[in-house]
Amino acid sequence: MSDLGRVLRLDARRTALLVAVPVLTLAGTAATVLSLCPSVAYWDNTVVALVNAVRFLGPVAAGLAAWAAVRERPLDYLRDLTARSPATGVLFDLLLLSSAALVSYLAVTALVVAVTLVHEEAGHPHPLGAVAGAGALVLHVVVGYLTGRVVPHRVTAALVLAVTSLWAALRVPGESWWSLLPPAALPRLDLFTTLRPAVFADQVLWAAGTTTVLILGYVMWVTRRFLIVLPLAVALAATAAATLDLRGSSGAVAPAAAEQACRRWPLTVCVHPALRHALPRLMEQVTPLAARLDGTPGAFTRVEQRPAWVPVTVAGGVAAVHIDENLSPGYAARAVRQISEGLKDGPACASPNGYRALVDAWLLGDDPRAVPDSRTARRFASWSEHRRRAWLRLHFTEYRTCALGRGDFRTPHREKEHRPAKHPRREALDGARPPA
Repeated sequence: MSDLGRVLRLDARRTALLVAVPVLTLAGTAATVLSLCPSVAYWDNTVVALVNAVRFLGPVAAGLAAWAAVRERPLDYLRDLTARSPATGVLFDLLLLSSAALVSYLAVTALVVAVTLVHEEAGHPHPLGAVAGAGALVLHVVVGYLTGRVVPHRVTAALVLAVTSLWAALRVPGESWWSLLPPAALPRLDLFTTLRPAVFADQVLWAAGTTTVLILGYVMWVTRRFLIVLPLAVALAATAAATLDLRGSSGAVAPAAAEQACRRWPLTVCVHPALRHALPRLMEQVTPLAARLDGTPGAFTRVEQRPAWVPVTVAGGVAAVHIDENLSPGYAARAVRQISEGLKDGPACASPNGYRALVDAWLLGDDPRAVPDSRTARRFASWSEHRRRAWLRLHFTEYRTCALGRGDFRTPHREKEHRPAKHPRREALDGARPPA
């Protein structure tokens, strides 16, 4: 037992472990920094960045494991001095190298989670995704180390690094089910989508099954104990089942409903919770348009951000818009233009005339457009805000169908001397202070 203890202490002090932890941590940190965007506040994308980091971490871990196996192979005679099984040293090496890789992976995970928590995070964490990444990393360590044991040459580590890098590089996110095999390549998720937990479960099973097959196969080859065939067959069956499930899956991404964040005065504006800080700017931009459309069939009192695959519409008092996830400059103005476009009758407005552009400029608060009929443009510019709104209520059908003509601007609706009392919300739309 004293000989075994000395050997174990020597194993734990090897320089391979001292090199592996900082190298893997730096590689994983660099990979996640490249994967994370400045607006990373969506937990799904945090998990995507962490899983994709294994595509960089894995080959480095496999290369280091192969280097450790080749470097320590000449010292096997020290282990032969003990009475333990020849497989014990290999299993202990795998335990130490896998632990070093997982320590580095834990450091990278802590970094990614910290970056997400700094932002106004949205969505829900996927712990199973982190477990899938850890399983893929351990699989790389096992592949690299056992390759170094079987082929103990100086070039083995370089070949292992090259082959595993090629295997990781062949993953193209969303192109094929092959991209879901560890190390998985997952696409960056748009808002209103989420990751499928079943895919992560299959990846964990695939990595665990393949790792078990490799270890048991090597132990059986070294010890000649063929009773290991039964657990080996079970591990092979688990890997095969996980492969079939991944092949039959419809990808790692699925649509998901989100409980939106809203601001409720003077309109109700709702966005994905990851973009809640965009609410003040959106409210400021859409309120003038809502005030000008008040009383028309295109009036709206609610603005909702919708997924990219849902069309932009204005119906039933609700305006649906699309908003950039990164909130690039002008995102609020683009949302207002989407509402304006949603008021159009698509087939009828295939070739709009300049009169529609004249009204659009007023609705959007843009500078007056230059139109061929300058006289009509001057007349429309001379009207008061109240008269323009009254005119739009009378001619909204022509506006929607892009059928406005010169004659529609000749007899503006006469401004009434007495205005009816307004609802408090309408007063707010016109710029009044909200009631206490």
